[in-house]
This record gives sequence, structure tokens and C-alpha cells, in this order.
Amino acid sequence: MVISASFRIFAKNNNMNVLFLIFHGFDPNNGISKKISYQVEALKKCCTNVHLCYMDEIETKKRIVDGKEIADFGNGILSKIRKRIEFSPIIKYAKDKHIDLVYIRSNHNANPFTINFVKRIKKNGTKVVMEIPTYPYDSEYKAQRMSKQIFFDKIFRRTLAKQLDAIVTFSDYNQIFGQRTIRISNGIDFDSVKMKNNVNDTSNELNLIGVAEIHEWHGFDRLVKGLADYYSKTQKYLVKFHVVGYFFSKEIENEFNNLISTNKLEKYVILYGKKHGKELDSIFDKCDMGIGSLGRHRVGIDKIKTLKNREYAARGIPFIYSETDSDFDQKPYVFKVPANETAIDINSIVEFYKRISITPMEIRSSIIDLSWKHQMKIVLNSIKP
Repeated sequence: MVISASFRIFAKNNNMNVLFLIFHGFDPNNGISKKISYQVEALKKCCTNVHLCYMDEIETKKRIVDGKEIADFGNGILSKIRKRIEFSPIIKYAKDKHIDLVYIRSNHNANPFTINFVKRIKKNGTKVVMEIPTYPYDSEYKAQRMSKQIFFDKIFRRTLAKQLDAIVTFSDYNQIFGQRTIRISNGIDFDSVKMKNNVNDTSNELNLIGVAEIHEWHGFDRLVKGLADYYSKTQKYLVKFHVVGYFFSKEIENEFNNLISTNKLEKYVILYGKKHGKELDSIFDKCDMGIGSLGRHRVGIDKIKTLKNREYAARGIPFIYSETDSDFDQKPYVFKVPANETAIDINSIVEFYKRISITPMEIRSSIIDLSWKHQMKIVLNSIKP
């Protein structure tokens, strides 16, 4: 493999030029964009010069780097095509700025044009890695009735993978599409997540919280069904479920609301919609335990390192999930439930919570190595010559 002299010099001095490339828009208030912001800031802390490249489609379709336009594709049908196939402006930018590493966030858009883009940009000695946020992902597209959107990706992704230097994954797979992986965890920006300061009196009541853009793989319905079983008998000990976030579709929302109303759980399942900042902090302060994903098996995923598990830990609260997450599976503040369709046993949650004795600070401190800086440093160290 040919490696440019500039890359060797920058790598040696731990001062690389990195282009972080995304194929969609960038909105600081959007969850995905926030995560990207944390990754970019983490790379900067690792002594790299980072440039963020994204699409701006407010007026015309433009490719932007660090707030400055490098390409304007105009409007109309042709512009929709051009933004997907024209990568020369990025290649020119990378050459002019002596970019050592291009970090691509996959949009599941493998095709002859992205393959050619990677080939061309590597001719200058630039290294290219691609992050696949969730793997495998075919079942997720199928669950959302969007399989047609990755038709070409299925055909060309192995060819694209061969051109890369590595694939960054949050799974435990050693290879993806025949390419070696750099295995990291979803990270945490500790400055952006407020730790829960108080420990509530749970002698008579336990409050659970689930925060998500709610898809079927979150499996929150399993917890509601568990509450229905729990309250089918008279209970002196109250258990409530605080649900924060929008539903991905009206269908999921209607099924969820019907489940609540049919079982008369309106007093025990509280829906807030999307909340952030101080409003979200105040909801966390009155809750005791987090609800992670309970239905990843529905889309064929077992091993995954979700961002939400890390956010709960950073908040300093115990939490529940059903997948395999090697960062947390053995933690004393984690309650694992079976990855199946059974209703969640509420009594077992209550008993678990009463057994544990750990402070919010102890939980938060246990994940200090999951900072985004630590995770992005793993990537940089893995692609050095």
C-alpha cells in the first residue's frame, strides 16, 4: 500500500488533517448531528485538524466544508442526481488541504460513483475509513419497508469495502463485507450529559425512563405489556414508565397508545414527546432506572453498543436492555432481559433495583474510557502506518 510522505510526517507528530464526510445535512439540534459534533470535537482533542463536510439543502443543494461552500448542485431533479455522483469537489479539497484521513459516515450508498470516489482520493496517499453506525442493517431497512433504498448498496458494498483501509464499527465483528474492522464503542461527551445528582426515595415507587426516537426495535411495548401483567393484580408498590421522544411512525404510535388504553395504564405510562436540555434533565431527576432497547432481535441484531446505554450510564442510573453489549453485560448496575417477545417481568426489575447499592458517580466513573476522545483515538492509532 502506498502511503504519502505527508501522512507519515503528520502521523508521526500526531497532527493529522482529517476530513469528516457525511452525505446528508447537518443540524446541531438533531441527534445524529450531535453525535457527529462530539466525534469531530474528540478528533480535535486528539491533535488533529478536522474539517466537516456535509450537504446544505435549504435553498440549493450545496456541499459545505466548515461552513464554506465547495460545490453548488442547484435545484431540480438533476441536482438530486449530481449530489449523489459528483465527488470531484471533495477530491480537490482533500488534495489542496493535504488531507491525510477521510472519515466517512456510511449512508449505505455503495455504488460505482462512491467506489470511484474512494479510489481517486486514495491516489494522493490519503487513507479512507468508513463508519457503519449499525451492522447488520438490512433488517432495519426491511422493518421500515425501505429495502428498495439499499438495492444498489447490496450489490456494490463489498467492492466499496475493498477500497477502504478499514470499516469502523460499534459491533464485535472482526470483518464486515470482507474488510477489516476497527471496533470501537459509541462514545460519550461527558460535558453534554448531566449526571443525576439525587437518589430518589424508592420505598413505595419506582420510576423507569425510556428516551428514544421510538422504533419497533426499542421494544418499549414489551415493558408496557409487563406493566399490564403487573397491574392485573392490585399493587401497593407503584411502577411508572416515562417515555420521552417521538414515535418513528403513526402506526407504531397508535399500537403503543392502544396498548396503554386497552390495559388502562394511563396513570402508569407517561408520554412526553421529545424533550431536551433542562426539561429532559428534570425528567431524569425524578426517574430511577433507564430502559434501553428491548427488541433488537426483531431486526436481526444481537451485538451492538448503543448510544443510549452509554447515556444512561453517564447520567448515573442503572438500566435495562436485551442485546449483547460487551461494555456493560457484566456491570452490576445492568439488568439483562431475554431477547424475545415475552412481556418484561416488572417484579424482577423491582427486586433487582432493591438489591443494588451504587451511586450515580460510581456508575458514571465506570465508563470514563468510553469518552469520544478515547474512542476516536483508537481509530487514529489503528490507521497509522
